[in-house]
Amino acid sequence: MKIHYEPAVVGPARRDEPALWFAFHKSELLIAQSENEPRLPDCRDPAELGLASARHLYLGTMNGRHCYVCELARADQLPAGHALQGLRAVMGSTNPALGTLAGRAYQIIEWDRNHQFCSRCGTPTEVRSGERSRVCPQCRYTTYPPVSPAIMILIIRGREILLARKKDWPAGRYSALAGFVEPGEELEDTVRRETREEVGLEIENLRYFGSQPWPFPHQLMIAFTADYAGGEITPDGVEIEEAAFFDVEQLPNLPAGISISRRMIDAVSKKLARDGEQ
Repeated sequence: MKIHYEPAVVGPARRDEPALWFAFHKSELLIAQSENEPRLPDCRDPAELGLASARHLYLGTMNGRHCYVCELARADQLPAGHALQGLRAVMGSTNPALGTLAGRAYQIIEWDRNHQFCSRCGTPTEVRSGERSRVCPQCRYTTYPPVSPAIMILIIRGREILLARKKDWPAGRYSALAGFVEPGEELEDTVRRETREEVGLEIENLRYFGSQPWPFPHQLMIAFTADYAGGEITPDGVEIEEAAFFDVEQLPNLPAGISISRRMIDAVSKKLARDGEQ
C-alpha cells in the first residue's frame, strides 16, 4: 500500500470518527492481523478495543486519515485479531513506508514519555500548542524530540569495500563503519575522525549516499562513500573487533535489508561489479 503522510501537531477538535492508531507497548506496535500486510488499529479511541492508553499525541494524516500515536498502559489482554510486533519487524515488513512512519511515531511518543518533567527545575512540563514541544511552566525551558545524527562510511579500494565487525555482533556479521557526530563537528569531519579512530585509515573523494531515520532510539543515519587514501587497517579493539577489505563478489554476512548500510553496500557492490565487467 502506498502511503502519503502529512505531518501535523494540532488534531481535530473532536475525535468523532475512526482514526489510525500507532499503539505502542514499550517498543512493540499493536498490529491488526492481516494475511497481506500489517494494518493499524482503526477506531476513535483505543478504549473501544478495551485498551487503556497512558498518553497519546496527534501525528497528522496518512492517506487522508487522521492518525495518532499512543502508549498502552498495559498489554496483557489484547483485543481479538490483534498482536504486538517488534518495531524492527514492522520496519522490515512488506510495507516499508508504514515501518518508517511507525519509527517516527515511536520516537515521538518516547520523547513525550521521557520529558514529563523539566530537566532544569523538575516541574511537570506541558504540551506546547502549535509545535512539537513540551515547555516548563516554571522556568520556560522547552524540549523538542531529539535527533542524534550519526554518519556511516563505506570505503572503496578498487573493486573492494571495507567492512567491519563490532564485538557484540553475531560471528561473521560485518557492516560499514558508523559513529555519532560530536558537538561542533561538520559531517565530513566526523567521517574522517571515525575512520581514523576505528580502523586507522585515511580517505578521499567523500561522497554523500543517502540518509535514514533510525528509531533506536532517535538517530538520523547519514551515509557516505569514500575512496581509500592510505594506511594499514588497525581495528581500535574497543568498538571494532575485525575489519577487512572484501571483494564485491565475495562479501561476508551482511546486515538486514531494512538498514541504509545494507542498501549502500548492495548499491556500491553492484556498481563496482558492473564496472569490472566493462
